[in-house]
Amino acid sequence: MAVVLIVDDDPAILEILSAYLAAEGHSVVIEDDGLAALPLLARADVAIIDWMLPGMSGVELAAHARREHPQLPVLLLTARGEVEDRLAGLNAGADDYMVKPFSPREVVARVRALLRRVGVRERIETGSLVLDLAGRFAKLQGQPLALSRTEFDLLATLAQHPGLVWSRERLVERVWGPDYPGVTRVVDMHITALRRKLGDDADAPTFIETVRGLGYRFRED
Repeated sequence: MAVVLIVDDDPAILEILSAYLAAEGHSVVIEDDGLAALPLLARADVAIIDWMLPGMSGVELAAHARREHPQLPVLLLTARGEVEDRLAGLNAGADDYMVKPFSPREVVARVRALLRRVGVRERIETGSLVLDLAGRFAKLQGQPLALSRTEFDLLATLAQHPGLVWSRERLVERVWGPDYPGVTRVVDMHITALRRKLGDDADAPTFIETVRGLGYRFRED
């Protein structure tokens, strides 16, 4: 499971790509305005961006993503098929480029390839913990682990990037979304609940470490 951001001002494209990507097991976030999509980039594992957008062009949005979120793969969609246009898109920061009309199945395949390239996995096994991101279930020592939707998303976010420190603010953006009105204390509350279910000791954690003054990280093997 990955968070796929689709930015396109064509409702039909948003609808069909959302359906295909959701069927693949991904969490899909949609936006029809380039400027409004800026804060959503931090939440995404991969972004699908149309070239022609209101607010901010897709090329500008891709360039912003490359500067501010260099690990985020970007697939640019456009009706422009000339070599010069392809080069302009790729040079702006896109990782891949598709010309309309396109097959939704090919978009799904391209997204799968981009996620493999950046190391987003569909299944994580570390010690006694197994996370199936596509099926959205977890097991601990071979037994099903009862997690809420938010707990699963929080654990999956950390586990997909072992060793990477996540600030509370960034976790709120990623898991709860940029428009979440609450405070970052909600992260601590959910981490505490997760540790309880994982049997994790905060002082000697097996899975989730607290990095004092910075946030949390998933322990590397």
